[in-house]
Amino acid sequence: MAEQETISVSIFDKSFKVSCPPDEVQALRDSAHYLDKKMREVKSARTVMGLDRIAVMAALNIANELLTANKQRDAYESEKGSAALTLSDAEDRISALVETLKQR
Repeated sequence: MAEQETISVSIFDKSFKVSCPPDEVQALRDSAHYLDKKMREVKSARTVMGLDRIAVMAALNIANELLTANKQRDAYESEKGSAALTLSDAEDRISALVETLKQR
């Protein structure tokens, strides 16, 4: 089994012990900090709300951010692919023109 490191993270004033590979410790700390921030944003936007509801609303907000980022990445990749095809087509046309000029 891969080596695991147990760390303590604080989310919404509650401490959690979590295990992860040593090279992922900082990412886990950053994730816990981000979740804590999102939960506090949800709490500040509402007056009275239970912890479960705050956690679910924060999770939904984070999931929405992830899905939006994935869609933007996919659109970028698609545009990049289209640009590469256009560039490849232009190269082919230039090569054909060069060959035509050589034959004259």
